[in-house]
Amino acid sequence: MGPIGVLSLQGDFREHLATLEALSFAAVKVRKPSDLEGISGLIIPGGESTVIDKLSKIYNLAEPIKELIAKGMPVFGTCAGLIMLANKLEDATPTQETFGGLDVVVQRNAFGSQANSFETTLVFTGIAEPVSAAFIRAPIVLNLGPNVEALASLPNGEIVAVRSGNILGISFHPEVCDENAVHAYFVEMCKTANFTSTN
Repeated sequence: MGPIGVLSLQGDFREHLATLEALSFAAVKVRKPSDLEGISGLIIPGGESTVIDKLSKIYNLAEPIKELIAKGMPVFGTCAGLIMLANKLEDATPTQETFGGLDVVVQRNAFGSQANSFETTLVFTGIAEPVSAAFIRAPIVLNLGPNVEALASLPNGEIVAVRSGNILGISFHPEVCDENAVHAYFVEMCKTANFTSTN
């Protein structure tokens, strides 16, 4: 099994690399198409979704990533990464595009500004203990397609974690809370996936 790639164009990719290292799992930075070769999965970090969209096109990564997602590569998006995986955005900028693959509608800045950030713990389907979660200008999932499962919600019912096959998307940042469980969950997804990157 190959390493897990972390899209390292913008955002908090260093924290994701550190979390995988804490789990003793090999990780590589993905900054150019050749970095996708041989990876077992890909993490798309939090940051600015519009900037990630633009930079992925500048560095010729957008189309290869879309192709790998379509081939069944395990992919894990946090915050802006969830936005980048959504098939539809409620409040996209006029030119904004996503990698897609996740049959959901996402609202981008559902929790307002940085000042509205908060931390909490969540019950997460498939993880035994409650998960520590930081919400920082976070999106929420408004609608689920028929093959998408909600894995975690806030007390008010807002959906903040979803899975569809090999695609995992969450609204929050476990990696800034020293929370490894969601990444461990994704590592298991990569281990059990019938996928080989030969890009």
